[in-house]
Amino acid sequence: MSKLKVIITGATGMVGEGVLVECLQSDEVEKVLVITRKPSGYTHAKLTEIVHGDFYDISPLSDRLTGYNACYFCLGVTSLGKNEAEYTKLTHTLTLNFATILSKLNPDMTFCYISGASTDSTEKGKTMWARVKGKTENDLMKLPFKQVYNFRPGGIEPFLPLRPSQTFYKTYKYTKWIFSIMKVITPQYIITLKELAAAMINVSITGYSKNTLEMDDMKLLAKARLKK
Repeated sequence: MSKLKVIITGATGMVGEGVLVECLQSDEVEKVLVITRKPSGYTHAKLTEIVHGDFYDISPLSDRLTGYNACYFCLGVTSLGKNEAEYTKLTHTLTLNFATILSKLNPDMTFCYISGASTDSTEKGKTMWARVKGKTENDLMKLPFKQVYNFRPGGIEPFLPLRPSQTFYKTYKYTKWIFSIMKVITPQYIITLKELAAAMINVSITGYSKNTLEMDDMKLLAKARLKK
């Protein structure tokens, strides 16, 4: 496969920033386009950034979105304080609107979606956020991409340094001991941000036998890449 030409969303959040850093450092990634509501704060020879306020409609950007073969969709919001209609609009509607346009412009693209552990593929469970995420995953699979992979991480341990402006960076300094304990007691529920990003890059290059990736799948893909 030719080198990756990647579109990233959510680069001002913890996961998106980690994926961006890994892509910029990877020899297998030729260029990176970040689409963001506010500047990411990064500059790099292979980085292009588009600041765009309306993620529900990226059609005005169409002429700048062609020629890419991977998208890492790391944009997401918490369900706390939101009813199902609000969360559906911010999660399912936004993601599908964005992905639908990309699928038409880049049918040879691999689309990687950051979902979450315990997402409900049946769309019928009692947990609201899990149903909405499940519907989002299912509907992404119907789009005419080359491949769609739904990533379901549990606890994500960031790598440092993150930008000091990151809220999680400030919190992590005081809570990293929790991750240390969990890695010993319940390692199956923890993945490092570096592993998650490596898994996304690797699946774009090699593919995978499953479209829904749980923690074991992500760690397997990451191990194969990080040992190179």
